[in-house]
Amino acid sequence: MAEGSRPSPLAFGQVVIGPPGSGKSTYCQAMREFLARLGRRVAVVNLDPANEAVPGPCALDIGELVTLPDVMGSLGLGPNGGLLYCMEYLEANSDWLRERLRGLQGHYLLFDCPGQVELYTHHQALKNVFAQLAKWNFRLAAVHLVDSHYCTDPGKFISVLCTSLSTMLHVELPHVNVLSKMDLIEHYGKLAFNLDYYTEVLDLSYLVDHLASDPFFRNFRRLNEKLVEVIEDYSLVSFVPLNVQDKQSMRQVMQAVDKANGYSFGDREQRSLEALMSAALGADFHFSSTLAVQEKYVQSQDKAVEEEVMDL
Repeated sequence: MAEGSRPSPLAFGQVVIGPPGSGKSTYCQAMREFLARLGRRVAVVNLDPANEAVPGPCALDIGELVTLPDVMGSLGLGPNGGLLYCMEYLEANSDWLRERLRGLQGHYLLFDCPGQVELYTHHQALKNVFAQLAKWNFRLAAVHLVDSHYCTDPGKFISVLCTSLSTMLHVELPHVNVLSKMDLIEHYGKLAFNLDYYTEVLDLSYLVDHLASDPFFRNFRRLNEKLVEVIEDYSLVSFVPLNVQDKQSMRQVMQAVDKANGYSFGDREQRSLEALMSAALGADFHFSSTLAVQEKYVQSQDKAVEEEVMDL
């Protein structure tokens, strides 16, 4: 077989996506440290040309190819248009990316992606980059981070569900939706329902009824009902809760992602009983994780009520 026709070695990784401020870079560094402690060779790849302050070690940076400030300055584009141009430029220069990735063979890769939502809902450039990575024998899962504070606002949560569904359909990768910053959820306000209602995306008609109590949303009940019908008809969206400070929470996300991209069944995975069981029983681990976070949340709420009673 000719040298150029040899297939690339199999590689695994995550493309970490989500809106600005959802904690993508923090997640990448926390997951890099967590997986490294488990013995994996891990490298972070920064694909965000606007990210000039990566919070930790970065093995490959798109800033070597193109930066958002340079594009805005030379082409007179705004931040949004400039970011789209950067992704199109990356797509057009995929050979540069492939050459740099060859130096990371044998690593599990975490791709830290830009935060512009349009890139994951209807723009083609980044989707095409992901497809190109798949042709190079990368087995990737999309980890879509969403700030957990959206759970406290039913209207925003419906919007998040629509965005998550649109992203899943557009990106066309195995997908894991994550509610990030769960350690801060008690600071965002009281949830209308138990946490598992939001992570499992249970009967959304209750959410529409809850919205009807708000005078602003009352006039849009019909619209919200139709949006909820679309989400429930696809029956694709659910969430894994994440607190990057909690090792157990990180483990739940890792298991969900390993199951999604097939790493648990790769020939380099040590097939211990625990690894096989975690892949086979991912739903149970997910449920246990949700219960643990829910218990912490309820305890914090009960403590707040007790303090109010004592003040009275």
